[in-house]
Amino acid sequence: MLGAGLAILSAITFGLNNAAARRGVLSGSVLQGLVVTVPLGVPLFALLCLPVGGFAVLREFSAPAWAWMAAAGIVHFIIGRYGNYRATRALGATLSGPLQQTSILVALVLAMILFSERLTPLKLAGIALVVLGPTVMTRGLNKPGAMRAKSGFTPDYMEGSVWSMVCAVAYGTSPLLIRFGLEGSHSMIGSIAGGLVSYVAATLVLGLIALLPGNPAHVKTLDRTTARWFAISGVFVFLSQVFRYMALAVAPVSVVVPVQRLSMVFRAIFSWMLNRDHEIFGFWALFGIALSLLGALALTVSTEFVLELIPLPPAIADLARWQWP
Repeated sequence: MLGAGLAILSAITFGLNNAAARRGVLSGSVLQGLVVTVPLGVPLFALLCLPVGGFAVLREFSAPAWAWMAAAGIVHFIIGRYGNYRATRALGATLSGPLQQTSILVALVLAMILFSERLTPLKLAGIALVVLGPTVMTRGLNKPGAMRAKSGFTPDYMEGSVWSMVCAVAYGTSPLLIRFGLEGSHSMIGSIAGGLVSYVAATLVLGLIALLPGNPAHVKTLDRTTARWFAISGVFVFLSQVFRYMALAVAPVSVVVPVQRLSMVFRAIFSWMLNRDHEIFGFWALFGIALSLLGALALTVSTEFVLELIPLPPAIADLARWQWP
């Protein structure tokens, strides 16, 4: 329960992060967003490490643990966040959510390969719903009379889909890297210390990217209003990552990742509150979100839990317990 609760807190703050980031990319670039949000995580995690003894735990990290946590930071905070921001700029925070939801499929496949995770009829249903959600959403939005953003924003489905997939692969891979890094140190303090390692590694890589020709001048064009929205996004994503790393320290990936997908619901709520003129809402968008969320929940709960809630005939119950491989 503790792991699931932390994952829910991560989902709430991640939803706030996406809504704030959406405001930022309306007037700023993706690189500017990364330059503000990624380095901001370093001092915030360092300040959190001080009172809880995170720096002492860092001395106990093995070389592989340092490498895994650094890799997780680069994959999640550079590749994943870049894909997230590009997708958010192209589609809006609401429409990009169901597409990025496919990250759970990446995590599931990797869990099957690395941790002998097994498929069940319930998981297969969840996969189908996660895939069906974005399909229903985009088809519905292409129909005559579909709801449009008040600001005149027109989604770029091709760009948004490509970068949502990049984001999904990165976000689906990073939890496993974190779990590898936390092997032998399944403590919340260890997870916070690991988060600092991840942010430092990502900041160093981003620093090299920001120094490439033309990038320093571009970053300097960032205006105060846009910087403020990116900073707000950075604080919320920091809180989200704290809860996420702590959840992964005490609960399996198969529990944390699906529960954290509730962020899609929260991003829709907060997007409506903050960005309703720049987002597309309507029946098909919300229906696609609901389908994807049901799929995530189906991938979260165990078959036995469902059978306890819903009594089924023995033959159907036996079929529901089928596993592959």
